[in-house]
Amino acid sequence: MNHLAFLFLAAQGAIAAPDSPTEVKRGEMFGYLLFDGERMPNEYNAGFSFYAAAWPLVDHYPGHEFQTGLLSTWMHPLDEPGQKPKEECYTDIEGGLGWWRDTHFPTTTPKFIMGGVGPNFSVIANGPGYGAGTWEEERGLYGVAQLSPWLLFPLDGLNLKQGTCGELFGYGYLPLPLTDPKPTTAGANVPTGNQCWTLFLNTANFKGPVAFFTPYFWSRALVKNPQWAGKLLDSAPSDPNKAIQMETQHIPAIFGTAKDGTSFARMARTSFPVMPDGHSALLHRHTVYTRAALWDDVARWFAGGPPADGLIKLTASTTQRFKAAGGSSWSFFPPGVPRKEAASLAWKSFATPITPDPLTLGFCWNEELTRKSGSLVTLPEFFRLGKQGEKQVWSVVAVQDVPAELGLTQYRFKTPKEALPEPRTTPDDPASCWKKPGPAAGPFQARLGDGSVVTYYWYRFADQPAMLNADLTPEEREVVQRRVEKLHRAWTKDRDYLPPPAIGQLAELDPALIVTPPQGLEVGYVPIATRQELAPPRSRP
Repeated sequence: MNHLAFLFLAAQGAIAAPDSPTEVKRGEMFGYLLFDGERMPNEYNAGFSFYAAAWPLVDHYPGHEFQTGLLSTWMHPLDEPGQKPKEECYTDIEGGLGWWRDTHFPTTTPKFIMGGVGPNFSVIANGPGYGAGTWEEERGLYGVAQLSPWLLFPLDGLNLKQGTCGELFGYGYLPLPLTDPKPTTAGANVPTGNQCWTLFLNTANFKGPVAFFTPYFWSRALVKNPQWAGKLLDSAPSDPNKAIQMETQHIPAIFGTAKDGTSFARMARTSFPVMPDGHSALLHRHTVYTRAALWDDVARWFAGGPPADGLIKLTASTTQRFKAAGGSSWSFFPPGVPRKEAASLAWKSFATPITPDPLTLGFCWNEELTRKSGSLVTLPEFFRLGKQGEKQVWSVVAVQDVPAELGLTQYRFKTPKEALPEPRTTPDDPASCWKKPGPAAGPFQARLGDGSVVTYYWYRFADQPAMLNADLTPEEREVVQRRVEKLHRAWTKDRDYLPPPAIGQLAELDPALIVTPPQGLEVGYVPIATRQELAPPRSRP
């Protein structure tokens, strides 16, 4: 039984679990894992790529409070000296691999989201048709345009193959000049740049560009805040110096207090992938680029020059060398304790940051305090609160040293009973941009490993809803259409674009997401998801 099926059966009372002791108090573990590396020259300001390990962080789905990323980054605009906006203007591309509270169809296998954040979270775009707001008051739902004719991007995030465990998921963002700069934005006298930040993937079964943030996704904020012109990602270069971290917002934990006042905690079973020699390799080959890596050749091509092959030039890149350093702010948060007073775990007692090679980040593990099984190492589960110097710290404790009467050792973490997930939908109004001019073919369906089924249609690229909401005239959209048709003819899905990894194996996407355009729609058309819902049970013979 897959994990999603367990979740839904549990919600209907079809699966029972032994009662757990009632005296335990439920809380969470949260915080960041922090890493370090050399600084990169500011001239490498045209995007990045890297390989992040993908694995099941927990052994069961903990419910929709669960939210955590795996190793990822935050790509901000590069502020030139003296040009930083005086007022707060937080904006970036973040996202990555992980689990989110708004995921409708979760499993223990992570998904991928794009994670574009407009100024001060005014808009958020996570993929084609996936973002903040509602269709009546969208705040980023039209922020990403589908580019690939061979990869379907679901409304619930991009699925990896179920069972992925430690393989490397290669991705990055580089700008493409698909649109032209505009002197006005939504009728206002503020400019929009032409940087179409494009998601590139390198996986075992798909390689190449997938989708891009429309420049208007960023510049729409300029209508009310013209002072930010030139400082957002529609036109600003990217900062090559980015934090590499793992952000965890909720892993379930339980707590109890012994008769002598000593506090104990237990964390839901949490694991990391390990290589055959027992260490973890979690992030590899963080590379940053100049415009000569891709942009310049594509711009010349679109201007009538020779075709660009799409191969991202290593000669116009530099790869960060990591340091065997970093830290952790992972902390337990018992009920009733202010978050700022939460005590941290003694992380370094069982995990040591390492660089297996200068281009790879990882950990080696204390074999006495962790447990290796197959390709995973499981972290300590039981902790006791005590003092280290002046600070309170949760230190690892053996299970036999936890008082049995607290109920922590008998407790069973399990998937909670939750309502069946609502479908993710798009507008059905015949007058909407989803219907006028509408798709060229469909509907089609893809049944995914997360237990959902996606309904999708083939749209002419320029007629997809995101392009109709990109502040482009019909003539401007036709210019982009011709450029995309060039890409579709020349850039296939089965060759390298990003520099390949030097270690490990590549992760696979869910095979159901690899699609083939219908006959006659091979060039200039893209698959667009319009609905995602729980799949009906398969019939049995």
